[in-house]
Amino acid sequence: MEFSFIGTLQKILVESGFAAFADDPRSLVMILIACVLLYLGIVKKFEPLLLVPIAFGVLMANFPLTGLLNPPDGNGNVGLFWVFYQGVQYAVYPSIIFLGIGAMTDFGPLIARPSSMLLGAAAQFGIFSAFLLALGLGFPEKVAAAIGVIGGADGPTAILTASKLAPEYLPPIAIAAYSYMALIPLIQPPLMRALTTQKEREVKMEQLRPVSKTEKIVFPIVVSIFVILLLPETAPLIGMLMLGNLFRECGVTDRLSDTAQNAMVNIVTVFLGLSVGCKATASTFLTWDTIKIIILGLLAFMLSTVGGLLFGKVMYKLSGGKINPLIGSAGVSAVPMAARVSQVEGQKANPANFLLMHAMGPNVAGVIGSAIAAGFMIKVFGG
Repeated sequence: MEFSFIGTLQKILVESGFAAFADDPRSLVMILIACVLLYLGIVKKFEPLLLVPIAFGVLMANFPLTGLLNPPDGNGNVGLFWVFYQGVQYAVYPSIIFLGIGAMTDFGPLIARPSSMLLGAAAQFGIFSAFLLALGLGFPEKVAAAIGVIGGADGPTAILTASKLAPEYLPPIAIAAYSYMALIPLIQPPLMRALTTQKEREVKMEQLRPVSKTEKIVFPIVVSIFVILLLPETAPLIGMLMLGNLFRECGVTDRLSDTAQNAMVNIVTVFLGLSVGCKATASTFLTWDTIKIIILGLLAFMLSTVGGLLFGKVMYKLSGGKINPLIGSAGVSAVPMAARVSQVEGQKANPANFLLMHAMGPNVAGVIGSAIAAGFMIKVFGG
């Protein structure tokens, strides 16, 4: 056959992704959403390590004809992103992320002030409130439970719960969870200022007591034994979180600690972000259920923040004004961003305020609390 430049060019254009947009123009909407998320991650710096790979995954997933999401066809052909997604489907990535979080996090503030655990528990209010709201909107119990976990502001926990209770809703749940984690600096401050007085925000807290090395080593072991025996469903998250922290504190596994909190978590974050984003295709994402999940996730996160702040006000009263209620908002699980927001708002009210370490106690408690809440949901509704 004689080669024709014009004919070849026409064939390329007809079979291109540009032409395929005519079959489903909704993909253009998803590409626009991906670009907005990239803008927020790169320009506004909203949790870029998470938001940039998620947004790029959304972008790639909505290019027509790529085959990136194709399952194995029996002839050795499989889509690259389908392979990546298995780490989400079987909750491998969330557990490894928790290993890294444990290795990066100092549990000392929580050990020094155990009452911080109450703030972490209060900040799970949004999980159970959103669960009830989701039931009211007609979602099945399992799906409602998975949606509620968005309120913990903990992406890995939301992914694990959704993979076990509502795998078909995992993409919008995961994207909502990570998006609201990234948007903490926008969502929390107005609530913090609305629910606390200037006098409360100005409170300067006393320095925490020193925590011994022995306490830091014993803590993750004791928590693992107690929590996992009580709720075996929490084993993947609590076990990896506490193992990572034990690497950090025991003093004989520095290389493992360094790998867990740097190279390993960075590699898994890339795959996790792409995997979460790549499932947000137009056909599955642009639905009324997705819109409901996004709204419920925002309400869940806001109610969790409110729960932490209100209990912070209770502790302010009970302590005779010695506890700044702003640290209550850090009871959500986004480590360490929620604690940083408490620090920033505290310093706006009183430049001499240094709330970061005080807020880390509720923040760490929130990680543990959201994992326990998720384990409870899985235990009750996973049967």
